[in-house]
Amino acid sequence: MSFAGFPVAALDFYDDLEVENTRAFWEQHRTTYEESVRAPMTELCAELADEFGAAKIFRPYRDVRFAKDKTPYKTHQGAFVAAGPSCGWYVQVGAPGVRVGAGFYHAEPGDLARIRDAVDLDHSGRELERLLAGLEADGFERAGDRLKTTPRGWSKDHPRIDLLRHRSLSMGRSYGFEPVIHSPDLVARVRADWRRLRPLVDWVVPRLEQLA
Repeated sequence: MSFAGFPVAALDFYDDLEVENTRAFWEQHRTTYEESVRAPMTELCAELADEFGAAKIFRPYRDVRFAKDKTPYKTHQGAFVAAGPSCGWYVQVGAPGVRVGAGFYHAEPGDLARIRDAVDLDHSGRELERLLAGLEADGFERAGDRLKTTPRGWSKDHPRIDLLRHRSLSMGRSYGFEPVIHSPDLVARVRADWRRLRPLVDWVVPRLEQLA
């Protein structure tokens, strides 16, 4: 089947799940999840696969083994298309609506050192600055895990110290409850934003792949 949009029932499902995150609720509403959340997400990703590749549709269950929060289910459904190690494009639906993004969510110590070396170099570091500034001007928001202190071995006066603090880095935007999320036009919207984010992915991937 082709993607027709996420039904309102998908957002309502997550609204209710945030209030009653229990196995009993899940079992009572499993059909809603399968038909209104997982099936449309699978269809959306299938229509984007020709250009970006196959997506991983994440499982709805949380890993609570070491978490203080023992609620069993995620309050959003995400999908990820890998372009390299721990790097690629992302889309999710939840109670706040639909959100898209791209970047890297994890880097092993050697990979992170390689990324920081690239940030340090004037050519590649300034290139990344320009990429991020252009994306922010287009309405994307920067996210990622960042050190509050200066990374070991780097000067706090480095001209790109803010970027050097990143241990992960992504750019994304929320469509919220815009009518497009309930229509087939969402495919074109996500495709356009993932294309706009491709330069960031292309900047990151070579630094991660060298140690993969």
